[in-house]
Amino acid sequence: MAIMTAAVAALLLYPLLRGAKAADDGRAGEAAVYRDQLRELDRDLSGGLITAEEAEYARAEIGRRLIAVSAVEPKEQHKAAGQHRFSEAFVLLLLPALGLSLYIAMGRPDLPSQPLEARLENPGNDMTVLVAKAERHLAQNPDDGKGWDVLAPIYFNTMRMADAENAYRNAIRLLGPSPIRLDGLAETLMAGANGVVTDDARKVLEQSLTLEPNNPRAKFYVALSMEQAGRAADAKAAFEALAKESPDDAPWLPLVNEHIAKNGGAPAVADDKAPGNPTEDDVAAARDMSSGDRQQMIRGMIESLDAKLSADPNNFEGWMRLVRSYAVLNDKDRASQALKRGLAAFPAASEQGKQLIALAHELGIAAEGMTE
Repeated sequence: MAIMTAAVAALLLYPLLRGAKAADDGRAGEAAVYRDQLRELDRDLSGGLITAEEAEYARAEIGRRLIAVSAVEPKEQHKAAGQHRFSEAFVLLLLPALGLSLYIAMGRPDLPSQPLEARLENPGNDMTVLVAKAERHLAQNPDDGKGWDVLAPIYFNTMRMADAENAYRNAIRLLGPSPIRLDGLAETLMAGANGVVTDDARKVLEQSLTLEPNNPRAKFYVALSMEQAGRAADAKAAFEALAKESPDDAPWLPLVNEHIAKNGGAPAVADDKAPGNPTEDDVAAARDMSSGDRQQMIRGMIESLDAKLSADPNNFEGWMRLVRSYAVLNDKDRASQALKRGLAAFPAASEQGKQLIALAHELGIAAEGMTE
């Protein structure tokens, strides 16, 4: 490290020192040329090649140029020397000192070198190394279905959608379909399509429902596909059916109610003790509202939940509902702000924080700078 630092410093200093010397040499050479011209002028005058008047004019011009080259103000000399000294001090002292300080503060001088092979053998909690180890294992054992099954959601959470799709498909091919794998594949396909439930995703969801008919996750996305296709009546019926069979305290019920209202229906009755959920009076009032008024009522409930979470932020389910609610209203700015506030209460390193970040990825909400 010392040799490399010295070599770099020398390379940076060389043009500075050489440039100053070259400038001095250039001025000295130019002055010598003018002095030779003055002597040549005297010889021409003695030989009668030019008149005295021509010689005087030429001598004045050469003398002016000689003075311009030779005259250097002491102040300018001091300034130039000061600039070089500052540059030299910066290169020789400040940069190495800064680098050393950063290394001592942020590095591990006491840590022995550890090649990649050794790190892969003992990855600890380093997720990057764990993924690299799993990838190397699967490259050597591509038929290890459990490996693909473990890696697929990790790829999804790190926004590597193409890799996640490949991993889910391999896990399904090797281990067989299951609701969890099929739902994961469907969500990966939707994330790759910017939240749109594509035909491929819908087919996967329908396959999941054949294995688990009461799967609320798959039912929600199937209903969402109807909404996105402009089939408001079918979507409302599907969301209402999901709300009817959901427990009163189901964490997805507020979001389902929002989609019911969005498609022209009245929110289902839920436990009024859950923050942000409509009361029976809210439901009764919503039945007689216009679509615009109903949307305004929903926004009011969301703002009420927002206020409750500001007063009591220790409510993980509330933050999940709030982020989802703003995302459904297509208010990505407020959704992002709610995500930041939720992560302030439940840090990204915690299990709840990881779920909040995964939700942000699912909804297409920017989560840069919020992870560990």
